Amino acid sequence: MIDERQTEEIRRDFPLLSGDFAYLDNSATTQRPMSVIKAVENFYTSCNANPMRGLYDLSIRATDSYENARSTAARFINAAPDEIVFTRNATESLNLAAYSYAMANVSAGDEIIVGISEHHSNMLPWQMVAKAKGARLLYLECDSEGRYTLESLEALLSDRTKIVALAQVSNVIGRENEIKAFARAAHSRNAVFVCDGAQSVPHMPVDVKALDVDFLAFSGHKMLAPMGIGVFYGKKALLEEMPPFLYGGEMIEYVTREGATWAEVPHKFEAGTVNAADAAGLGAAIEYIEAIGLDNTAEREDHLTRLMMEGMKGIPHVHIIGSSDPSEHHGIVTFTVDGVHPHDIATIMDSDRVCIRAGHHCAQPLHKALGIMSTARASISFYNTEADISRFINSLSTLRRRMGYAE
Repeated sequence: MIDERQTEEIRRDFPLLSGDFAYLDNSATTQRPMSVIKAVENFYTSCNANPMRGLYDLSIRATDSYENARSTAARFINAAPDEIVFTRNATESLNLAAYSYAMANVSAGDEIIVGISEHHSNMLPWQMVAKAKGARLLYLECDSEGRYTLESLEALLSDRTKIVALAQVSNVIGRENEIKAFARAAHSRNAVFVCDGAQSVPHMPVDVKALDVDFLAFSGHKMLAPMGIGVFYGKKALLEEMPPFLYGGEMIEYVTREGATWAEVPHKFEAGTVNAADAAGLGAAIEYIEAIGLDNTAEREDHLTRLMMEGMKGIPHVHIIGSSDPSEHHGIVTFTVDGVHPHDIATIMDSDRVCIRAGHHCAQPLHKALGIMSTARASISFYNTEADISRFINSLSTLRRRMGYAE
């Protein structure tokens, strides 16, 4: 496991972490190491040209940089490079699945199953498809700890099921879902399985072949990479059948007055000038994570989660949402404090230089199902320290008193 001394060495790679604050909003976005910042800078200073559009050396180097990043992302999740489409983020990736696959394959009377705990990015696109196509949207319900059962999914599945959409790790509760088993169940009814990997890919080994998911989405900004770059994985056979998501330059093979033919996958889904610099940053981020090792980062995050939850359990009126087992949270600890609104929790903690998130975390249906309007969320990365956790606990322990309560 990464220890405190090693963590201090790692933190020197992150310019912003030199400040006097505890950054515990990593599920929203992570900080960037210098290697990522330099990878973006290097693109603009050494090979800034439109990839795939020029035969001159600078454009060829830009193309190589972009395609190397694609190969790196593919290797990271055990996919083929031509199964990787670069997008802006996981949200755009999931919309790509909805517009390019679902709109062409879902008909009136068909059914789409979505987990009730999903981030809005993996819920609203399916609501859109259902309304547009006259399909039924069914919700898979979880218990108070965010747990889904295979039996509950099988009870919803039918011969009309076309899509099952579920995150591998909840962005609110942090629980990991049994994606391999759920995907197998979906396939038994000839449905495709769409997996939101935004909270899993940065923190655990994800093998799309082993999971046998049909589509997977994740964001660079949650895994040390720049904002504005994301990944959409799709099985090649499906990608080849899907129409483009956007139309314009680069995604074509041949254009006439009457129509066009499309470029091969994945390029038919990457219209216009691509975000090549941030793709280079994503590649550097993945290489940084690989150098440390996902097993090491996961152990570190689990250790810090245990420290945090142990400290929280000793504070009266604090309620942790989800399992009491820290290993089931994957660095995400969502909570409430009796009598203190989550926005006040976050504001007071900010005065103590502790950065956490407050609100519904883009998961309002889950909060309604849990009977809670909003929550506060602390989320951990491997570069956090035990001092960060202590700072959080010390601030949390004073909240009610500072709000005027006697205890």
